[in-house]
Amino acid sequence: MDIKEHIRAIPDFPKPGILFYDISTLLRHADAWQVAMGRMANLVRRHQPDLLAGVESRGFLIAAPLALKLGCGFIMLRKKGKLPGPTIGYDYALEYGTDRIEVQADAVKPGQRVVVVDDLLATGGTMRAGIELLRQVGAVVPAAAALIELTFLRGREKLDVPFDCLVAYDS
Repeated sequence: MDIKEHIRAIPDFPKPGILFYDISTLLRHADAWQVAMGRMANLVRRHQPDLLAGVESRGFLIAAPLALKLGCGFIMLRKKGKLPGPTIGYDYALEYGTDRIEVQADAVKPGQRVVVVDDLLATGGTMRAGIELLRQVGAVVPAAAALIELTFLRGREKLDVPFDCLVAYDS
């Protein structure tokens, strides 16, 4: 099954000049979604994760069912102020300004293996920040994965862990 056939490209969203890869069409096609999760499980399983960390917010849609399929836990990496209870954050640079990603302070036990998962890898900044944040709280981060990679943005080069994806777009 060609997973790309189930991902819709929407031009000029969220702003002119951007081509948005919409996974909602994949999510609503039960067979394609099942195949995609099976293939993602095969990619991630070899890293023997204790937890999957989903990156806000579409990364939750990939990481949570994937964690269930792999029999491991799921944690959320969210923007500032979105998680209840004590949190630990990591500030990172954007093209224009900065952003912050947070995790609940008790989400990871030191030494746990955590794979970072998102729906899409573009420039790599957010995924790299997630990896650094998890290391800051004592996690071992053996890998990262995404459903989609925009290879022309070279985000993979910002990561210092193995990275896997199901679908790659060159433009």
